[in-house]
Amino acid sequence: MVIMSAVDSTLFILNEVASQIWLAADGQTPLSEIVQSKVCEEFEVTPEEAYSDAEEFIDALSAHGILETSEKPLSAPSQSASEAP
Repeated sequence: MVIMSAVDSTLFILNEVASQIWLAADGQTPLSEIVQSKVCEEFEVTPEEAYSDAEEFIDALSAHGILETSEKPLSAPSQSASEAP
């Protein structure tokens, strides 16, 4: 998987672990849960090492404006009246 920063056109080529983190980053699930359920469950790595590496990855994406981080889950986008089921 390859992602690009719209801010500075930096390309990131994601390995399998980074791809799992990227796909699971939904604004609701804490990084610790993503690491435990997606990384530690599928790859042979300690939780401490996986979390440390995941934080570095997230920090790099955040520095390039690709991903926002937050201490709290992001609010789900509200539906307008025209989009409601």
